[in-house]
Amino acid sequence: MSEIEAQVEEVSVEEAKESVEEIETEAEVEIKAQPEVKKEAPDKWGIAHIYSSYNNTIIHMTDLTGAETVAISSGGIHVNADRYESSPFAAMKAANAVVESARTKGFTGFHIRVRAVGGVGSRVPGPGAQAAIRALARGGFKIGRIDDVTPIPHDTTRKKGGKRGRRV
Repeated sequence: MSEIEAQVEEVSVEEAKESVEEIETEAEVEIKAQPEVKKEAPDKWGIAHIYSSYNNTIIHMTDLTGAETVAISSGGIHVNADRYESSPFAAMKAANAVVESARTKGFTGFHIRVRAVGGVGSRVPGPGAQAAIRALARGGFKIGRIDDVTPIPHDTTRKKGGKRGRRV
């Protein structure tokens, strides 16, 4: 019986070696057959804060936490006269400047927060807000959500001028 057991062990060891070699070659073929997939970088998101009043439009791009400033620009930087600071053209120029700066820093998308003066002032964004949003959208970024973050008082602030108002 010992001779038979020895033959069985020899055959099983040889067969095992052959099967292991076959499995290894099949695995190599499978690995070579799969095309190399390039891993794309994950999307880098930011927040575009647009402050639009009737005097100016300021566009401030930050990371998602809001702590790190990526880019900032205002309408007054791009026009000569004070009366044109709040114009849609100036807002568009400011937005394009922010887009270029954000693109060089690797951002692929952002959320937009639009803010008007609020408080005792106007709760309607100025004329540059819509132009700034359009310019940001045309910049080739993904846009998440658009929020209105105008500060609205809950009956606690008063206009300046006192009880009888401004006397001329």
